[in-house]
Amino acid sequence: MIKIAPSVLGADFSKLGEEIQSVDNAGADWYHLDIMDGHFVPNISFGPAVVKTVDKLSKKYLDVHLMLSEPEKYFEAFVKAGADAVTFHIEVHRNPTKHLQNLKNMGVHAGLSLNPDAKAEMVLPYLKDCNLLLVMSVFPGFGGQSFIESAMDTVAEAREYIDKHKLDCLISVDGGVGPDNAQRVADAGADVLVMGSAFFKAADRTKLVEQVHNIKRK
Repeated sequence: MIKIAPSVLGADFSKLGEEIQSVDNAGADWYHLDIMDGHFVPNISFGPAVVKTVDKLSKKYLDVHLMLSEPEKYFEAFVKAGADAVTFHIEVHRNPTKHLQNLKNMGVHAGLSLNPDAKAEMVLPYLKDCNLLLVMSVFPGFGGQSFIESAMDTVAEAREYIDKHKLDCLISVDGGVGPDNAQRVADAGADVLVMGSAFFKAADRTKLVEQVHNIKRK
């Protein structure tokens, strides 16, 4: 089953508790939490305190995406806050093996992410050490951007590599994903669809979750 992971950055923070309850009620699978430092990406989001709050409000899987210049400095803080998976960027650590292992030693799933202008070949050698590959289909920093089609090639290459080598690594796609392109993104090889604006602005969130769960990869 294809999973849906609402991105908390797209929620209304003035009523965060209600938003988290709505996500749970809709039957979504994961929460995706974008952590931005204003350096690696041109925006600042939130820190471990918000992750800890979401963890208190929901029992669902928390996928924490660190868009930070020095992500390893904050691994422990986000793990303690309740992260189930911590993902950092290959652009920051071109040889990420040590950091991936450190995360696993902390008892969480370890993930790598890459931006739309990065080549799949940058991450393929390290997927054996990953639980999750996060393919960005927009340039990270701000929500509501349009989907970058070239990301589909990265997803397809990664899917082929994972299947060929029988790796235990999920592929997640984040950026401009919504009901109109969910099927195509899944067909390219995605296991998890991250949705921010598309989820939180949906007229019927439960129906959107059902639509994703009913997707059959062609």
